Amino acid sequence: MKPRTIAIVAGAAVSAVLSTPLLAADFPVRPITMVVPYPAGGPSDNIARALATSMGKTLKQPVVIDNTSGAGGTVGTAKVARSPNDGYWILLQNIGAATTPSLYRSLSYKPDDLTPIGLVATAPSVIIARKDLPASNLTELMAYIKKDPAKVNMGHSGIGSASHLCGLLFQSAIKQRVTSIAYKGAAPAMNDIMGGQFDFMCEQTSVALPFIQSGSVKAMAVTSKKRLSQLPNVPSTVEGGLPAVDIGVWHGVYAPKGTPKEVIDKLSGAIAVALRDAEVHKRYADLGVETAPPEDGQPAPLAKLQEAELARWTPIIKAAAEYAD
Repeated sequence: MKPRTIAIVAGAAVSAVLSTPLLAADFPVRPITMVVPYPAGGPSDNIARALATSMGKTLKQPVVIDNTSGAGGTVGTAKVARSPNDGYWILLQNIGAATTPSLYRSLSYKPDDLTPIGLVATAPSVIIARKDLPASNLTELMAYIKKDPAKVNMGHSGIGSASHLCGLLFQSAIKQRVTSIAYKGAAPAMNDIMGGQFDFMCEQTSVALPFIQSGSVKAMAVTSKKRLSQLPNVPSTVEGGLPAVDIGVWHGVYAPKGTPKEVIDKLSGAIAVALRDAEVHKRYADLGVETAPPEDGQPAPLAKLQEAELARWTPIIKAAAEYAD
């Protein structure tokens, strides 16, 4: 190689090395895209929008929501996994980050293709029924199912969704299999249960709460160890004798693998600010969602939670698979 060529190559290499810290220090200089791998109007979307508004104020750049849904959240997740690792593409994902590896035989990405940024919120789900179903509580619902399970229809908001997982656990716990109807998101599923198109479903409180409060659907039980403050008269699944149906839906933010630490730190810092934001707290409380502590809005707590949830859900999904359609 000629001396001039060597000098040019060496200069380019030095420039590339020096430019990365500089870009990280200046981040962000343009809008950030937060991909929500579920439809607009759903639980993850509602959580993401409140978070994005607060983060945008802190970062002084808009955080724009991109709803890329499909295949239980794997389409949008893959989109971020393949995106440039410069901090301008981030993902708001839920418990699906820990369950899709067991639910899908083939994924176009691996869990470690994404870098945790911070935990955002957690919420139980609630088992709801059409308002004219001849059952008014969990005990009566189980009796109704056992009487003729072949005639009972259960909806859910998509394969791999928290709604689907909850339904698997419920069927496994009562040792009954019902007809399962998959929808492309929580919103169309809620529309159909209110219209009496199927009998019951399990959905996140952030979606179901206003419809329960309006009397459009009936609440059978919340999927937690204790009752929800917004639904004090609705017992928990633990109270109802189904301790296995205990599913808290957490939401966290991720970036593509290899995103610079300086950028991750800025993003997690903005999340921590959002978790102290009174507007975010109010919005999440209205949705029946618990805001994560600010100290959990960091990479380490989310990484630890995901690892534990991967270990928890893999055997559960395999055991419950016989109840899946």
